[in-house]
Amino acid sequence: MNNYETVFILTPVLSESQVEEAVQKFVDFLKSRDCEIVAKENWGLKKLAYPIQLKKNGFYTLIEFKGAGDVVADLETAFKRDERVIRYLTTKLDKYAVEYAETRRAKLKQAKSN
Repeated sequence: MNNYETVFILTPVLSESQVEEAVQKFVDFLKSRDCEIVAKENWGLKKLAYPIQLKKNGFYTLIEFKGAGDVVADLETAFKRDERVIRYLTTKLDKYAVEYAETRRAKLKQAKSN
């Protein structure tokens, strides 16, 4: 099992419930491919660095998961087929990136509790 993280941007014309439904679709997709969801973060509506499809904002979401190598191609095909997704990027995490992600999540959790 490899560690991956995927960040995708959803179109800004969606409502909050539609964003949650889209994110849940991809989480369910990964679970159906026997992947373990490590973390899921909703970064909210953010300004894009440059316009994409005439849109200046988008809903950012990060999903960190463990899975087999062939699941990434299937996930990216699902992103391409969904018209709500305007950009995506999936990266394989090495052991240092996994450690960094764990410490970052711990710091976020600590900051929220304070």
